[in-house]
Amino acid sequence: MHEFIKSYYNNLLNISNSVRVTNRNGDRLTFAEGIEKAVKLILAQANCGKKMIFIGNGGNAAISSHMTIDFWKNGGIKAVSFNDGPQLTCLGNDYGYKHVFEKPIEVFAESGDVLVAISSSGKSENILLGVQAAHRKECAILTLSGFDENNPLSSMGEFNFYVPSKSYGPVEVIHHSICHCIIDTILKKKNG
Repeated sequence: MHEFIKSYYNNLLNISNSVRVTNRNGDRLTFAEGIEKAVKLILAQANCGKKMIFIGNGGNAAISSHMTIDFWKNGGIKAVSFNDGPQLTCLGNDYGYKHVFEKPIEVFAESGDVLVAISSSGKSENILLGVQAAHRKECAILTLSGFDENNPLSSMGEFNFYVPSKSYGPVEVIHHSICHCIIDTILKKKNG
């Protein structure tokens, strides 16, 4: 058990150091450049009165809810997530689960809002349809994905953070840490 635990954290460190960041054109950025550009994008849009929208399934839904609170409470940036149980079950029942993010984005997103789409596989149909709806609404998009390096989500945003692992645990942990790095960088910038 000791060796498993030791290798688990060494593996997590190696994966963290291997996160791939790309822009909309597929150009590679360093991790620091990606965070800095994401922060500048979020702050520019927030300064224009725009909001952030977070979407994710399962553990990524929990990250979405958590980060929504951190961005508006700590960062002073309007933020929402669409992970309310009655909302999900209503939309899933009425339209099909693949539309549970697309429908609220069609109604609540405004041009210039920033969508943060989080999917471990990068293939979740409801996330991809949500991103497509956000594109139609002229939102800026940040993506966080894992598993297959050529997953569809990994090239759909202004900035894309891809975690090179096929295991949910490490992908979700690193996705959460990327979101924390973004908000902590925003707080550092605001507070000097």
